[in-house]
Amino acid sequence: MRSSKGRGVSGNGVGEPQGSGQAKGGRRAQLEHTGLRHGWTTGACATAATTAAYTALLTGEFPDPVTITLPKGQTPSFALAAEKLSEGSAMAGIVKDAGDDPDVTHGALVRATVRRLPAGSGVVFKAGPGVGTITRPGLPLPVGEAAVNPVPRRMMSEHIAAVAARHGGSSDVEITVSVDHGEEIAHSTWNPRLGILGGLSILGTTGIVVPYSCSAWIDSIRRGVDVARAAGRTHVAGCTGSTSEKTVVAEYGLPEDALLDMGDFAGAVLKYIRRHPVDRLTICGGFAKLSKLAAGHLDLHSGRSQVDKGFLAELARHGGADETLAAEVAAANTGLAALQLCQGAAVPLGDLVAKAARDEALAVLRGAPVAVDVICIDRAGAIVGRSSVA
Repeated sequence: MRSSKGRGVSGNGVGEPQGSGQAKGGRRAQLEHTGLRHGWTTGACATAATTAAYTALLTGEFPDPVTITLPKGQTPSFALAAEKLSEGSAMAGIVKDAGDDPDVTHGALVRATVRRLPAGSGVVFKAGPGVGTITRPGLPLPVGEAAVNPVPRRMMSEHIAAVAARHGGSSDVEITVSVDHGEEIAHSTWNPRLGILGGLSILGTTGIVVPYSCSAWIDSIRRGVDVARAAGRTHVAGCTGSTSEKTVVAEYGLPEDALLDMGDFAGAVLKYIRRHPVDRLTICGGFAKLSKLAAGHLDLHSGRSQVDKGFLAELARHGGADETLAAEVAAANTGLAALQLCQGAAVPLGDLVAKAARDEALAVLRGAPVAVDVICIDRAGAIVGRSSVA
């Protein structure tokens, strides 16, 4: 084994395959606009490690760097961080480089160990240390399978076939994927709640991580809805954080797999549930954040939407506030300050925000058969506003 000689270096960037011209939009345009460095998914790293390991198993030599082909035709190369050739098996490791994305798996060592199987076995995937195992239905893989998602499985299988064709092997192999410290890292992900136990998932549909992409979180929300539906849950809750989760559990006794870590992505929850309905959705979060939903924002991140105190002032007027109080609300420093002003005057601004947020959610649902209620809380978790169910 040896230390890393460097991170993955792309031979073809994040654009279109060579010869197809320059991409004008989409992920490449986003990356060029930000000026940030892209990275590689765990699926791409596992594919590179698998390719290097099987090549060594057949030839006795590890390719370093090892080049793979991603689903859209890009051909990045990866330096090996670890290698070991044994009787009947070979292991290679790649350090994941997430680029400028704040990915919890950045810097993780992704390993693949490949060993031959009897003819007709095909490619078999196993979860090594730090890679999770599926324990609940509703995910893209059956219960009991290693948490190596379908696209990475296909990528690894295709590269196994290509290596076999070049070097006279077969496609009957066992691939054990592991991630150093993966079980510890997984505590910062959705995996435990989704029923993926023992470590991380090996993910990625393109092989490329675009910095600050929201896709991974939104995909997690969708998988959370799938898991809840597969478990027969008829009431789920979209929560903006751990405090709001505790509130919902205290109010309704919802099980863990009915709680959706919505974060700032209210729109993602509503749009997916519109297509995959449940009987009831509770939205719970901080007053200021949910006031953004009430005002029509579906992305509640502070960098992409702001609390509209003028909107709050108008709601306060509807709740009985005089012009002096409405002006104070409009000039308040924060949403919470606006709430406190109204609480002091017995104006139910919290309830008004919750009702407006519920109405906005119903508008996004477009008549889907989902009953909705909204709970607003303060920073301590106390309920400061709620709507009826509609």
